[in-house]
Amino acid sequence: MRAPVVRSPEVRTYLDHNATTPLAPAVLETMIPVLREQFGNASSVHVFGQMAKAQVDGARAAVADLIGARPQEIVFASGGTEADNLAIRGVAEAAAPGRKRHIVASAIEHEAVLKTLKVLNRHGWKTSLVPVAENGIVAPDALEAALTDETVLVSVMHANNEIGTVQPIAELAAMAHRRGALFHTDAVQSAGKLPLAVDELGVDLLSLSAHKLNGPKGVGALWVRRGLRLVAGQTGGGQERNRRAGTENVPGIAGFGAAARLAAEAAGAGRTDIAALRDRLETGILDGVPGTVVNGDRERRVPNTTNISFEGVEAESLLIALDLEGVAVSTGSACSSGTLEPSHVLQAMGCPPHRTQSSIRFSLGLGNTTGQIDRVVEIMPRVVGKLRTLARPPQTVGA
Repeated sequence: MRAPVVRSPEVRTYLDHNATTPLAPAVLETMIPVLREQFGNASSVHVFGQMAKAQVDGARAAVADLIGARPQEIVFASGGTEADNLAIRGVAEAAAPGRKRHIVASAIEHEAVLKTLKVLNRHGWKTSLVPVAENGIVAPDALEAALTDETVLVSVMHANNEIGTVQPIAELAAMAHRRGALFHTDAVQSAGKLPLAVDELGVDLLSLSAHKLNGPKGVGALWVRRGLRLVAGQTGGGQERNRRAGTENVPGIAGFGAAARLAAEAAGAGRTDIAALRDRLETGILDGVPGTVVNGDRERRVPNTTNISFEGVEAESLLIALDLEGVAVSTGSACSSGTLEPSHVLQAMGCPPHRTQSSIRFSLGLGNTTGQIDRVVEIMPRVVGKLRTLARPPQTVGA
C-alpha cells in the first residue's frame, strides 16, 4: 500500500525562526569544502590536522568577536543545551564542597536550565526561581530577595525564547557579584538580533547556539571568563582547553564561525528591517482580529518576536490551521512541543489559563518578506474566525 501524498500549499511562510533558522548561503559555502577536503582531526599534527585546526581557530575568533570576547575564552559544544549544562554543572562541580550550595535562575528560563537545576536539587543543591512581572521582565528587587550568602551562581537568559523580552542583565549581574555569586546568561535568542558585549553585560558565562543564527545544527559555544574555574562536563581528550573532551565537529564549527560573522553584521545594523516586518505583522493581527493581545513587554524585546493570545481559540488548533495555509508558527519552545502543557513562561507572568492555552509565537528572520507578512495578516481573520465558530457550543433548539 502506497503512502498517502501530502498536498502542500504553493506558498509557504516560515515564522518559527526562534525554533531554528535556515542555513545562510554563505554558511553553506563555507562548510562544503571543509566537508569535502578538510577532513582531518584538528588534534593531529600533520597537515590535514592543521588545516582542520585552522578552521576551528578561525571560527573561534569569529564567535569571540560576535560577543566582544577573547578567542581562548570560547568553548565549543554541541549546542545551547550543552553550553547551559556545562555552565551550571561546571560551576557547581567546581564549588568548594560543603560551602556555597545555592543556585538562582529566573522562572522563565529554557528547560536546559530549569531541568538541570532540578537534577542538582536532587543532589543536595538548593535552588530558587525568581518570578517575573506581568511584562515578562525580572525585577532586580526580586533577584535581590532570592540571593543569599550561599549563592554560587545566578542564571538569567538574555532574551526569552517564547516572548522575546530582554532582561536587564548588566544590572542583575552586578547585583549577583555584590553577593559573591557568578552570573551566567543564555544568549541563544539574542545573538544576531542584538549587539552583544560580555564586558558591558558584566557576566561570567554566556551560552550560544549556531542554528539560532542561520548556522548549522549540532554546534554551540560557551563563553567562560578568563580565570574562572569550571569542571568539564565530559572527560576524555584535552580538547577545548580540557573543558569539553571529544573530537571537534570541524565542519559545524566552521559554519558557526561564518554564521557569527553574518550575525555580527546584522546585529550591528540594529535589525530594523526585521523589527519593521514584526511590527507590521503584529499591528495587522491586532487590528484585524478582535480578542487579541500581545504577551510580554512590547518595547524591551528582540526585534523579530511577537507572542499573541487569541481569545476563544486553542493554540494547537490555530497552529495546525495555519500550517494547512502554508504558515509555520509555534506555540512556544520547540523543545517542549507535544507536551500539551501550558507555557511555563506565560504562567510565570501570571497569565490566566485561557491566555496560556491560546497563544502563538511568531518569530521572523532570514527570507521573510513584506508580501509574506501581508498574506499572513490577510488570512488571520478568516482562520481565527472559523476556529471560533467551531469552538462555540451548539445552540439548543427553542432556547
